[in-house]
Amino acid sequence: MAFLASRLSRIQPSPTVAVTTMANELKAAGQDVIGLGAGEPDFDTPAHICDAAKAAMDRGETKYTAPAGTPALRKAISAAFKRNNGLDYTPEQITVGCGGKQTIFNAMLATLDPGDEVIIPAPYWVSYPDIVLLVDGVPVTVDCPAEASFKMTPQALEAAITDRTKWLILNSPSNPTGAAYTRDDLAALAAVLMRHPHVWVMTDDMYEHLVYDDFEFTTIAQVEPRLWDRTLTLNGVSKAYSMTGWRVGWAAGPDALIKAMNKVQSQSTTHTSSISQAAAVAALEGDHTFLNEWRRIFKERRDLVVSMLNQATGLSCPTPEGAFYVYPSCAGVIGKTTPAGKVIETDGDFVTYLLEAEGVAAVQGAAFGLSPHFRVSYATSTEALEEACRRIQRACAALT
Repeated sequence: MAFLASRLSRIQPSPTVAVTTMANELKAAGQDVIGLGAGEPDFDTPAHICDAAKAAMDRGETKYTAPAGTPALRKAISAAFKRNNGLDYTPEQITVGCGGKQTIFNAMLATLDPGDEVIIPAPYWVSYPDIVLLVDGVPVTVDCPAEASFKMTPQALEAAITDRTKWLILNSPSNPTGAAYTRDDLAALAAVLMRHPHVWVMTDDMYEHLVYDDFEFTTIAQVEPRLWDRTLTLNGVSKAYSMTGWRVGWAAGPDALIKAMNKVQSQSTTHTSSISQAAAVAALEGDHTFLNEWRRIFKERRDLVVSMLNQATGLSCPTPEGAFYVYPSCAGVIGKTTPAGKVIETDGDFVTYLLEAEGVAAVQGAAFGLSPHFRVSYATSTEALEEACRRIQRACAALT
């Protein structure tokens, strides 16, 4: 359609949202479908957070806030950075957006000129490259295969940097793999970045609190303080507090960058919901003991899914350190034939086969930039996961 902007031709609708929408539509039509595509916890938002939102409404906190966010929330975020990461950010060095996605968009729009490059380790969260493309940047994806534990090596980072590189995006623990960077991993990457002072780093720490097996979470400005003045540290309440629908994410960084991001936001959404911001204050300042139980449940689900998928013919599933995803290889089923006579040529073919043959909805690895894999979210009930994995095993066994 000639009326539409040409930039739309550079991107695709979110494939993870598409899979979840398809699964819900099939369920509504009466089909027996188990959705493993959702990137959100299946737990309810804790009651004390919901109560804080109700109290805020009762107090009349239903008006505009500053584009950067309420003073109370930015103060709570500042305290959380100090408490959790040992990072010193003043409230003025923090900006609050409508979820992590808008915060990333604000940063890219505020900093990228046409042709500027952004290094993105693959597998990646599906929105990173498309956000870069929307603002005329160039995503430079770097394959980080299972043999490298799905993590970028210093050598790969060094090779990807050019004179046009403006950002490196890191996501730990990762969506889609659950892989997490250790302190030593980050120190090695930081050493490369110290040799290239024109490259900034955006670290997406949204899954910070969802790590298992005594893994110690660290973030890059914490590991290498000399990178502080060119690091944007992102976080939010979506995953750890099961508040995806509340739409609250934030970023902290140097004053000039945060002011620029606030300027962008002032001409878009203005700010996220005042009620959601009050709820986020309660999330950060309130009781966190529920996280211990959630982590225990997620770890049990992770171990169940990894074990059952590794028992499926042709699949190989590493054990991730965090988040609530696994990213198994389906290389062993490529080239095989379904009972209906169709050859599995790609990971897209494989997830289509799972949905059509067994009613299991997962997301193809191609959506995340590294094939042949697929992503399974274990943020659903243990019973549903067991049944889904049995169906996947059955589907794999039926291939010839």
